[in-house]
Amino acid sequence: MTNSDNRDLSFLDDYDFSNCLVCGSCANGCPTTGAPGMDGWDARKVMRMLANGLIDEVVASNFPWLCTGCGRCTSTCPGGIDITALMGHLKSLRPRDEVPGSLHKGMVNNIETGNNLAISKEEYFEGMADLGQELAEECCPGFYVPIDKKDADILFFPNSKEVYGDFEDQFWWWKIFYAAKENWTVPGEGWEAVDWALFTGNDEGNKKLAQRKIDFMKEYNVKRMIMPDCGGGSYGCRKGMTKLAHENPDNEIGFLYLYDYLVELFEQGRIKVDKSVHAGKTFTFHDSCKHGRELARNFGKGFFDEPRWIVQQCVDDFVELTPNREKNYCCGAGGGMWPMPFEVESAWHARYKQRQIKESGANVIVVGCSNCRDQIQKRIPKHFEGCDYEVKYLWQLVAECLVIEPWDEADIKAGEEAAKAQWEKLGVDLDAEY
Repeated sequence: MTNSDNRDLSFLDDYDFSNCLVCGSCANGCPTTGAPGMDGWDARKVMRMLANGLIDEVVASNFPWLCTGCGRCTSTCPGGIDITALMGHLKSLRPRDEVPGSLHKGMVNNIETGNNLAISKEEYFEGMADLGQELAEECCPGFYVPIDKKDADILFFPNSKEVYGDFEDQFWWWKIFYAAKENWTVPGEGWEAVDWALFTGNDEGNKKLAQRKIDFMKEYNVKRMIMPDCGGGSYGCRKGMTKLAHENPDNEIGFLYLYDYLVELFEQGRIKVDKSVHAGKTFTFHDSCKHGRELARNFGKGFFDEPRWIVQQCVDDFVELTPNREKNYCCGAGGGMWPMPFEVESAWHARYKQRQIKESGANVIVVGCSNCRDQIQKRIPKHFEGCDYEVKYLWQLVAECLVIEPWDEADIKAGEEAAKAQWEKLGVDLDAEY
């Protein structure tokens, strides 16, 4: 179905709005209900408007953009309507020059330059060389960041915000790779972990970003890629890869999620930790919507037990948020809400998360998603009092208590020689100051 603007509305044919019982379960389950500036708007109203053909009115509103894609509405709908996916489709109908904030620009940057922030290849290489050398001098002699390494066992994707500014946040994964003596690599181009095409309803962009990852895996003969830590990044990648594999089975590649990877390292004895590093504090885990509820609903497997098991390898004092797992509340930053210009609305959404954390009594909130980390660490304390807690990535928690066994001299020398050869090939001067 199309309309006078030639917009493709065929996706609406997939939804039977007659199944809507007007019960309000979606609105009651949605933390966005009652958001500032959205008086009278909720998921139930949107469903009735769509059922009555008021599509343009919904598209012109901010409501689809305030949806974090957390999936609570869909999980409670007695009519089985996938409201979460519907909201994503509605975003696609907004003219691209009217997409809120920097999302569309970032997506275009990613398609054209390989990352959301249009960081040049020269800056990227120089940063990886400099930071890798810093970590090698600090505690990991022989370490370097391997770029475009053939026959690697693991492919890892950096997050542009870390490459651009939160530089040392990259050290946590790097220390784990070092301790495990992992055969890993990162791409020299198209290395962005985050998928803003998913957040803007850009299906073709989503597939292009996924195809880029698939092509790299095949070109460099990498065994497995770790799905990006960003919930939207990993979920978007999985969605894009699934579509591409359906179109062409040759697009099937090996992948695993960060939780499975860390469990694997522990179980194989490739990393060891010292729990005493985290003594004296109480820890809890925040379930990311896209790594948990939505992953389980759409692909049959969400990560609930694995992250808790990993946390408990590293700490003695663990408590749960209430509710948790499939019933957990979104942090309020999903669906692109972190970079969009809806901070007040995002904070409103987060009121449940703030209450959960406070009632848990935890000192440290462990997360598995970069958007969740930023929201809980930076935005919630800005809008709510009494947020005297720390926020740590799951891989940060592991890295901070790692027992790193020294490499032997031969391995250190091999690492240093490989680093020198790589950076010379890529035109990076290791002695320059960046």
